[in-house]
Amino acid sequence: MIGIIFSILAGVAMSIQGVFNSRLSDKIGIWETNAIVQGSAFVLTLIIMFFFGNGTFKELRTVNKLYLLGGVLGVIIIFTVITGITSLGATYSIAIILVAQLTAAAIIDAFGLFDSKKLTFGMNEIIGVIIMIVGIIVFKWKH
Repeated sequence: MIGIIFSILAGVAMSIQGVFNSRLSDKIGIWETNAIVQGSAFVLTLIIMFFFGNGTFKELRTVNKLYLLGGVLGVIIIFTVITGITSLGATYSIAIILVAQLTAAAIIDAFGLFDSKKLTFGMNEIIGVIIMIVGIIVFKWKH
């Protein structure tokens, strides 16, 4: 149950953040917004880490170096979400983002990429993604 609650919170927060970032970028620019978002997240994370962190940076040298690109992906995510929402509007853009996320996650799970547990992605899941794509088309359909 905790996974469902946190997943819902993540989805809501991501949607709100996307709109906030788009509105901020309208006033100050995309890359300036990206710097503020990443910078404030870094400062907040450092504060939280000092009080609640229980890991160690000592193990950093044993990590697959590819996994260190999460921050780079964060920059790409913020830029593309801002651009998508500004261009398409929040609902349409986020619907497309969700389908893309689900499809990418399914591929990662199906092939066990990035040390993930390999999971099956069968016909039900494929039909589910197709229904989501059809839903986006119907949602955006203009008479």
